[in-house]
Amino acid sequence: MTSHKCWGYGQKDGPAQWHTVYPIAQGNRQSPIDIDSKQAIFDPCLKPFRVSYELCASLELSNNGHSVTVDFKDVDDKAVVSGGPLEDPYRLKQFHFHWGKNRGCGSEHTIDGKPFPCELHLVHWNARKYGTFGEAAEAPDGLAVVGIFLEIGKEHAGINRITDALYMVKYKSEILINHCGLDTFDTDS
Repeated sequence: MTSHKCWGYGQKDGPAQWHTVYPIAQGNRQSPIDIDSKQAIFDPCLKPFRVSYELCASLELSNNGHSVTVDFKDVDDKAVVSGGPLEDPYRLKQFHFHWGKNRGCGSEHTIDGKPFPCELHLVHWNARKYGTFGEAAEAPDGLAVVGIFLEIGKEHAGINRITDALYMVKYKSEILINHCGLDTFDTDS
């Protein structure tokens, strides 16, 4: 989904319509999804899901025209997710946000039909099985994306480090490299 003119978050070009231009965006393993809490089933066979984010180096903050992205360089698994349905640890590559024009919508996914003002996606790749992120992105088991719904509320120091730098990537294709304290990102903040 790279063409801004073909997809968006409106009624005519929003997530429910993405499959019309991008057939890969339909099926039971595709985005967007509506989590139906009445149909959610606990699987006791899954191992505990683990998030291990140590201090890791971010490479850049960029604006791609749809979102703001923070890319990371992790060569020794300092920032990984593992467990749950994942057989290998998945290394953090980047995170980005989805938000809307108003407080009532913006998330890519929903719960029981309810959208959220913002959604954070933490994108991880299987560096044990694939040599590059690009190679992993092409494989059905190459990426693991953790989505977090965000609500409007009190300030958060960790998020403020990013939002305070947003004005520097105000326009599409602008990139900010290792600036404003984003050169290292403590994910425990």
